[in-house]
Amino acid sequence: MIAPHGGKLVNRIVEGEEKKDWEARAREMKKITVSYWDLSELENIATGLFSPLEGFMTKEDYDFVLDDMRLSSGVIWTIPIVLSVSKEEAGEIKIGDWVAIHGEDGKLYAVMQVEDKFERRKKEEAKKVYKTEEDAHPGVAFLYSQGDVCLGGKIWLVRRIEHRDFLEYRFDPKDTRRIFQEKGWKTVVAFQTRNPIHRAHEYLQKVALEIVDGLFINPLVGKTKKGDIPAEVRMKTYEVIIENYYPKERVFLGVFPVNMRYAGPREAVFHAICRKNYGCTHFIVGRDHAGVGNYYGTYEAQEIFDQFKPEEIGIVPLKFEHAFYCKKCGGMATKKTCPHGDEDHVFLSGTKVREMLSNGIMPPPEFIRPEVARILMEYYRKIE
Repeated sequence: MIAPHGGKLVNRIVEGEEKKDWEARAREMKKITVSYWDLSELENIATGLFSPLEGFMTKEDYDFVLDDMRLSSGVIWTIPIVLSVSKEEAGEIKIGDWVAIHGEDGKLYAVMQVEDKFERRKKEEAKKVYKTEEDAHPGVAFLYSQGDVCLGGKIWLVRRIEHRDFLEYRFDPKDTRRIFQEKGWKTVVAFQTRNPIHRAHEYLQKVALEIVDGLFINPLVGKTKKGDIPAEVRMKTYEVIIENYYPKERVFLGVFPVNMRYAGPREAVFHAICRKNYGCTHFIVGRDHAGVGNYYGTYEAQEIFDQFKPEEIGIVPLKFEHAFYCKKCGGMATKKTCPHGDEDHVFLSGTKVREMLSNGIMPPPEFIRPEVARILMEYYRKIE
């Protein structure tokens, strides 16, 4: 099985007597309260999904990530994973202090020894990670809303988030690695999505499935921007399409509990690394991966992988062009395989599809499966 990023699957979850000991010690620590976003980051560090990170980044790692897309160790990493607090909170905390990290529900979730305290250079981070300083970009807007000071250090997780949704689809990296081995899959391709699967997505997945043992459909269920289709609706579309159009013994569905950044190229690499930690050997990178608006080039999220040696990334990016149904070809294709013009291609904008579904009009089956369209139609009717 493919090694985790950095060579070792991190585990920062404490249990049993060790957990009780940390809970007792936490009563004497300085308390900070964090949002659900930060709790999610904490949990993903602790389970090893963000391996090789063992905690929130120090200034040294933060600087390296912004400037070189690497950790200070030289390991590739493209997205800052930091714990931001207000200047007022930071003023009460010194380097070397232990802090007890609580959620907004008042419960203790983790402890951390503060190894570093530094200013979050938001404008610089926006420019380097998101390629824009505009707060019209949802990732940049969120960045600007965060605290101005970062606390860095290793974490110990004493409590998991009490998830109430998708329980049958939540798997830690240690779980997916075991499951893939039990299935006998030596090669696994992951598909990242925050949208319902339409025919173009299905085509990419099935082409990839021709060259690997298994497909891991891994929809993101963390925080997304306003206007994105809710995760519970998307999950219904994945279930129905797997039930009707996929070889069930070669497909595995599990949620990706990571917050969406909309960081385009850098986020594509980050997503690939996380799937490597799940045990995947290949990762589908399509058109405008993790993009939003017009901030990134159409295939920039594919091109960024060329900046690194293949062995540094470890997981193989499968780069696909935009897929469509061609009337003359009589099937799904891309510009690489189809010689015909746009007039023969079935293409609908997202706006047009939403308009059709909202009005109870079924989009062409060449664009989206009817079973998926019916689920979306019901959703749009409810929100009208």
